[in-house]
Order: sequence, then C-alpha cells, then structure tokens
Amino acid sequence: MDYHVVALEQRPALLTPLRELLAAGWPEFMQHDPTAERYEARLAGELGAFQLLLLDEKDDLAAAGVSIPFVWDGTVELLPDGWDAVVERGIDDWERGRRPTALSALSVTVAPDRLGQGLSQLVIRALKQAAIDAGLERMVVPVRPAAKSAYPLTPMERYVRWSLPDGAPFDFWLRTHWRLGAAVLGVCPASMVVTADVGTWEAWTGMRFPETGPYVVPQALVPVEIDRERDVGRYVEPNVWVEHPI
Repeated sequence: MDYHVVALEQRPALLTPLRELLAAGWPEFMQHDPTAERYEARLAGELGAFQLLLLDEKDDLAAAGVSIPFVWDGTVELLPDGWDAVVERGIDDWERGRRPTALSALSVTVAPDRLGQGLSQLVIRALKQAAIDAGLERMVVPVRPAAKSAYPLTPMERYVRWSLPDGAPFDFWLRTHWRLGAAVLGVCPASMVVTADVGTWEAWTGMRFPETGPYVVPQALVPVEIDRERDVGRYVEPNVWVEHPI
C-alpha cells in the first residue's frame, strides 16, 4: 500500500481523527498530562506544520508524528528535562520569536490495526525531513521505551543499557530509533508528570489502591506513587533522549 504525508495545517479537518488515533495509542493516564492538555491547541494551530499525518491511498489516517521546534545548541547539558519541558521551551521560543534550531518529536503513533508494518519508521523519516525543510540543524526525541512497562522496578539508567547479542538495544522502540541512526544522549528522569486524586487514578487504571505506597500499573514505566492520606496519585515518567542525524 502507498502512503503519503501531509501536515495538519494542510488538513485541519483531520484533527479529530488525529485525536482519536492518539487516544487509541496511549494509556489513559498519559492522555491527562497537564502540559499536553495546556498546549494541545497551540500545537494543532500555530505549530500545525510540525504535526505530520501518514495517510493511505484512501486518505485514511494510518499513523502520525507530533513534534515541536525549539532552540537548542546541541549540548546534552542544555537539553530540556524531558517531554513536558521541551514543549514548554518550544512554546516559549515561539512566543518570543526566537529562531528554532532543533526539532523534538513528541510522539509517533500508529493505528492499532496497522502495527507491525514499519509505519513508525516512515513517520520518523518524515519528521526528519520536516526538520530539514524548516532549516533546523538537529532532531531529538524523548523516547518512551514501550517494553519498559514490563520491567517497572528496573531503573531506566540500567534498562537503557540492556542490549541484544548483536548490540542492538533490548527495547524494541529504542531499537527502531537505533536502526534509523539515532544515538542515546541520556535519561531524562522526570520527562512527564501526571498527578490526580486517587479515585481518578482508579478510574484510569481499573485498579484499587487501598493504602499509601507505590503501585505497578499496566503500561506505566515506573510505579505510581499513591498517597491515600492526601488523596493524590503521582506518576513521574522517565524517558530517554536520543538524537537522529540530519
């Protein structure tokens, strides 16, 4: 099947299908990150040129890449702290009229019925091309290593060093980026933070949290910390910064 890429700014009517795709591709609790909720309209509006849609021959949405340009000098020390921070920096750069120098991919999502067809690689390549077309010098990604959810008690700093006999990363999503030439820059320990009351966490996860403490939650990369006394659950997700050659 042939696929083609369009930017959301070219096809704004596809915003609803894009939202549906993202909802189907990510766990419920990650759809309530306050930074994502705060800036969703800005990403879809002023920054719509950097939200890429992979359409099939029938113009159906098969996959999507969400991204944001930002100012970065290429040094690891000055990378944002993670997903939330790069969105906030990119929005601030945009509002202040600073010329961006890099693109950060924020998510690559494939429709559930099209997984395993290599579409994520097409999206990553399209994001790299968008960075080139915009005159940007670098592309980075705060990667969410998807298989890490099976090892929530293993620190990310150790997990990211796991590898296969041929030297490829153990995690399949890190491995996809690696095969496209990406290099690991380091772990961002607090890339995304989601906080809600205990009842909301129970609704999101279908679990019960009878007492205060850490809980292993399906699809979470690390345990969720529940405080019954304060009626709050807090999830601090670590990600892995990688840089793609442009």
